[in-house]
Amino acid sequence: MGPDSFRTAGLKSTLEDMGINVNDWGNIEPKCTEIKRHPNKSIRHLSETSGWASALEEAAFRAAKTTHMPIFLGGDHSLSIGTVPGVTRYAVETGREQFVLWLDAHPDIHTLQTTTSGNLHGTPVAYFTGQPGFENAYPGLKHPIKPANICMMGIRSVDPSENTHLLESQIEVHDMRAIDERGVVAPLQGFLDRVIKANGVLHVSLDVDFLEPDIAPAVGTTVPGGATFREAHLIMEILCDSGLVTSLDIVELNPFLDDRGRTAKLMVDLCASLLGRKVLDRPTSSH
Repeated sequence: MGPDSFRTAGLKSTLEDMGINVNDWGNIEPKCTEIKRHPNKSIRHLSETSGWASALEEAAFRAAKTTHMPIFLGGDHSLSIGTVPGVTRYAVETGREQFVLWLDAHPDIHTLQTTTSGNLHGTPVAYFTGQPGFENAYPGLKHPIKPANICMMGIRSVDPSENTHLLESQIEVHDMRAIDERGVVAPLQGFLDRVIKANGVLHVSLDVDFLEPDIAPAVGTTVPGGATFREAHLIMEILCDSGLVTSLDIVELNPFLDDRGRTAKLMVDLCASLLGRKVLDRPTSSH
């Protein structure tokens, strides 16, 4: 019900009021897949997740190819198992390098072997960076993303196996301590400069739990100490100014946990900031 909650919160009308032409493709239907089994008995809904991923990969590729700025609305972050490979396939077709900005409390870099919760929304980054162990479980991955092309911000809940993986990888990670110490501008701009240098395209994956739970309670995986209202909007405004973002995930909204729809409305407002809504125009001054 997360995607419909974004609709109810006025995502389409908000963007249209900004002069953006919006085409709602509706909800994607998962592909039917055979029942899959895995030696890790904690894993849940593997067949269903694989079916969704296959359908989403095709939809994301088509959306990237035929629209200016696809926005993917999802329940949990397993959505990115399909969307990121889909937009990456289009980037490869057009000779561009794919980058990902991961805004989340969690790195979601478990493999099917390391997850102990069995929640597959904890596996997307491991999958689309080409880590082993997803063969015959998730759709075949044709174009893995280089770990060095990923930047994570807002991280503050990391399992031991994920921590080991991150330390051994080239993924750029800015946890909340780093953001407290340095702010969001310098690390984000440094990453965007790398995207520009590579003539890359940028996918942003925004999880509700990136935000402080006091302002965004509608998520089942709340972690205290998240990004503030202004930090989140500043990130979106900087991304907008960069002109680099070509696709967006908005995930993990649970309307049953919301307070009069305020989390959904905040996410809509963040999306609007990313796509150009400003309080003031700021012309360049010669002084």
